[in-house]
Amino acid sequence: MKKIVTMGEIMLRLSTPNNEKFIQADEFDINYGGGEANVAVSCANYGHKAEFVTALPANELGDCAIAALRKYGVATDHIARCGERLGIYYLESGSAMRPSKVVYDRAHSSITTATAKDFDFDEIFKDADWFHFTGITPAVSDSAAVLTEDALKAAKKHGVTVSVDLNFRKKLWSSEKAQKVMTNLMKYVDVCIGNEEDAELVLGFKPANTNVTSGKLNLEGYKSIFEQMVAKFGFKYAISSLRVSHSASDNGWSACIYCAETKEFYHSKEYSIHPIVDRVGGGDSFAGGVITGFLDGKDFRSALEFGVAASALKHTIPGDFNLVSRKEVESLAGGDGSGRVQR
Repeated sequence: MKKIVTMGEIMLRLSTPNNEKFIQADEFDINYGGGEANVAVSCANYGHKAEFVTALPANELGDCAIAALRKYGVATDHIARCGERLGIYYLESGSAMRPSKVVYDRAHSSITTATAKDFDFDEIFKDADWFHFTGITPAVSDSAAVLTEDALKAAKKHGVTVSVDLNFRKKLWSSEKAQKVMTNLMKYVDVCIGNEEDAELVLGFKPANTNVTSGKLNLEGYKSIFEQMVAKFGFKYAISSLRVSHSASDNGWSACIYCAETKEFYHSKEYSIHPIVDRVGGGDSFAGGVITGFLDGKDFRSALEFGVAASALKHTIPGDFNLVSRKEVESLAGGDGSGRVQR
């Protein structure tokens, strides 16, 4: 069993039931989630020791967020209880050709004002094997960007492997600011995860002749930008999920990886996900699956296949968290996608 630490924001998710539009809804379904929290739940679910670090208000809503993490085996020992409020996001779930929509209500949330003084990073990282963060946390505030770098410095001081999911969010910051902040943080990163949009808007790399809305993927273009990213930032691995969005309910799903040491490029098997139950958290379940593969000691091809299968299954589960078992992931990765009733 290995230990992974993730740091970011967990939010209250209020989503419209039955694919209703916001204007139709008289009630919301409640879940909790957030990029790094979702990864922690995945890794804990597969049997590793996972700890989530964040700041939450010292009130009942903060308690509920902690309870949601503890329910799935995530350690919460170093969550700071400070700040004004729990962030919220509203989700209108799309269907067919109608896309899903997200509205954020997270200004002045606890994580946006937290500083390194609220955490004992030496204690947090002293026995950790892996640290994961995303591009969402530095985007929520300048203070959170500084906090993220403080955590990264501590992680590297303790010899911890670091991964990032670039996760560009245009409702939180501009591409120009993202590139300025995130480029500085890449010197701490060993494993870089993102999709084609993230690579372009966060780091300035764009794969040639690729259009995910048309279903056109140029794998040689991905290999080329991976080589450039590795050369510039020194990543050990560059990884991209590959989503072909035929509609909100029908996606093609695969991924690719580049290994800096061997200069090998590998494209996973592809899954057709139809119908999609909930795609929110799909990228996080992919990151959590790939990280689990590496923590398990798998080679990079097998780690990627585990992540792709895990994420394909996540699309069938409501909520942010991926709650499929290791056995279910390994069964799908091994070729059983029949969906037959298990008796």
